[in-house]
Amino acid sequence: METMTFNPFKKAARLLSDRLLHSGSVLDVRHWAGAEMTEIDLHLPEADMLQWQDVPYIKFRVGPFAYRDYTPFGWDADTSTCSLLVDTGHKGAGSDWAKQLKVQDRVQYVKVDFTRQSPHPTDLVVGLGDSSSLAHLLALRQLTLPQSRFDAAVIFNNPAQAELLQDYFGVKFANFNNLQQFAIWLAEQPYCQQHSRFYITGGNSLVTGLRQELRGRGFGQIRVKGFWN
Repeated sequence: METMTFNPFKKAARLLSDRLLHSGSVLDVRHWAGAEMTEIDLHLPEADMLQWQDVPYIKFRVGPFAYRDYTPFGWDADTSTCSLLVDTGHKGAGSDWAKQLKVQDRVQYVKVDFTRQSPHPTDLVVGLGDSSSLAHLLALRQLTLPQSRFDAAVIFNNPAQAELLQDYFGVKFANFNNLQQFAIWLAEQPYCQQHSRFYITGGNSLVTGLRQELRGRGFGQIRVKGFWN
């Protein structure tokens, strides 16, 4: 009897969910060899990318009743295309979804929203993060004009990630293995307290540790966004 009453509810919930979803298509998928990263090019005709003035994120449907937030980067408003960079070095519905996507697959998403992180118009913009936040940092870099005002440092899960980031995008971020190395590097940088803005993204423990480190050094212009533990 429980099964008979539950299934109609589940079916109705799925139908309602499908009506609220937007759709797009996969243009290309590139699995970074040996780096546990998947790069996905998408066409999202329903997304108004002209409005992307803050770092955006998209809530994708990655399985039955399973949704994950991913940050697009490298978007082109004229063609309604963008890319995702998904860290697949862990188990989970989002990682499995990214690994199995193929060209011409349909993707579904609930909404495009914003992180409320936009680069300061004149100060130095410093992005700090980890492998899970690479797309966020790349999006922040795209929004920073000129890009010479952008600096970044990352804890990479895999050394190949830093190498391929430079090979594929011509982007070289300072990179470290752990928070201790990160803190030493921060202490050596000649960042101006008055004209430097810090944007910390990534795992919650990294975000907390770096924010404490910066505050301990007298920096106050800090914005944070933690992802998962």
